[in-house]
Amino acid sequence: MGKLQGKVALVSGSGRGIGRAIALKLVAEGAKVVVNDLDPQPANELVEEIAALGGEALVCAGSVTDPGFAERFVATAVDGFDGLDIIVNNAGYTWDSVIQKMTDEQWDAIFDVHLKAPFRILRAAQPVISARAKAEAERGERVHRKVVNISSISGLYGNAGQVNYSSAKAGVLGMTRALAKEWGRYHVNVNAVAFGLIQTRLTEPVVGGSTITVEGREIRVGMNPQVLENLNATVPLGRPGTAEEAAGSVLMLTYPESDYVSGQMIVTGGGFLG
Repeated sequence: MGKLQGKVALVSGSGRGIGRAIALKLVAEGAKVVVNDLDPQPANELVEEIAALGGEALVCAGSVTDPGFAERFVATAVDGFDGLDIIVNNAGYTWDSVIQKMTDEQWDAIFDVHLKAPFRILRAAQPVISARAKAEAERGERVHRKVVNISSISGLYGNAGQVNYSSAKAGVLGMTRALAKEWGRYHVNVNAVAFGLIQTRLTEPVVGGSTITVEGREIRVGMNPQVLENLNATVPLGRPGTAEEAAGSVLMLTYPESDYVSGQMIVTGGGFLG
C-alpha cells in the first residue's frame, strides 16, 4: 500500500519531463492520475506505461490555456475515477526576450499558461472540493487534499530576459498563499515548489538553437553550453537537478506527513539562493 493509495490526481503538462516524473511517482504511491499534455501522443504513451506497471491513468490532452479545458480536466478525474484529491499545476514553457523586444503576445502567452491556467483549474475544482469536504464533515471525517503549484527561482529573484516568466512565476506564489487561506476550511494544503536549474528539453545544451512548437508558435529552447556551465557553477551542489529530483519535492507535499504544511514554498535548486 502506497502513501497515496486510492487518491486521484490531476497533473498538467505530464506527458514529458518533470510532469511525467511527477505522474509516475504519484502512481508508484498508489494514486490514480489524469495525464495531460498539449500533444495526445506522449500522454497516451505514458498512460500505457502506467497500465503496464499496474497503475491507473486517464488522458486529458490539450492546451491548458484553452477555454473550457479546466472544466474538462476536472471532469475527467471526477467522471473517470470518482475523486479529486491532488492537483499539480505543472504545465508551462518559456518564451524569452529582453523587455524592449518582448511583444504583448509573448507576455500574454506566458501569463496565460503559468498563471491564468492554474487559476482556471483551481476555480473549476472548487465546487467539487467544497461539496466533498462538506459531505466528509457531516460524516465526521477529515480528508486532506493537496495542491502543488509550480513556480521558479526566476519568480523569486528575477532573471534577465524573462520579465514575463519571472512575473508570472512570482504571481504563482501569491496565488498559492491566497488560496491556502481560502481553502484551509476544506482541509486543502496549498503549497508551491520553485524549481532551479533542472535538466529538461528546455534547458538542454544546444549550439545554434533548438525549437519546440506550442500552439503554432516556434519557441526557441535550450541553452548555450557555456552559459549552462556558468550557471552550474553558481549552484552549490555543482550540477543541475534531474526531473526525478524535481518530482520528488512535489511528491513530498502530497504525502500525509505534509497535512499541516500549507501556504509554503520549497526551493528545489541545489542550494542556489539568488
